[in-house]
Amino acid sequence: MKLILIALTCLLVAACAVTKPGPEILTSAENAIQAAEVAGGDEFAPVEMRFAREKLASAQKGMEKQKYKVAVYLLEEAEINAELAIEKARTAKVRRLVNEQRKSNTELQANLRETFGDEFK
Repeated sequence: MKLILIALTCLLVAACAVTKPGPEILTSAENAIQAAEVAGGDEFAPVEMRFAREKLASAQKGMEKQKYKVAVYLLEEAEINAELAIEKARTAKVRRLVNEQRKSNTELQANLRETFGDEFK
């Protein structure tokens, strides 16, 4: 009976142990941050970029301390922050283009009014 209890306890402890995640999860977060940098995240989403880098650094420390569950969570957060930075950068760039186009249209309308007077509306 004691042998069975010891065996069950060992199995339970082994089942609860968290295994070390593969290096691909770390690489994925690093790649997301690099993609955000290329997309202009540092310029258009500096807060999200800082969060992503901080989460990545914390996750790396967690991996060193074998806190794998927390490290995985932090890596996922880092990747999400990097993706948010990418989208904010894309949005800002599109907004800039729209504003430039709006300004160009206003100038064109002014030129047409000068040329054709009130007939142009």
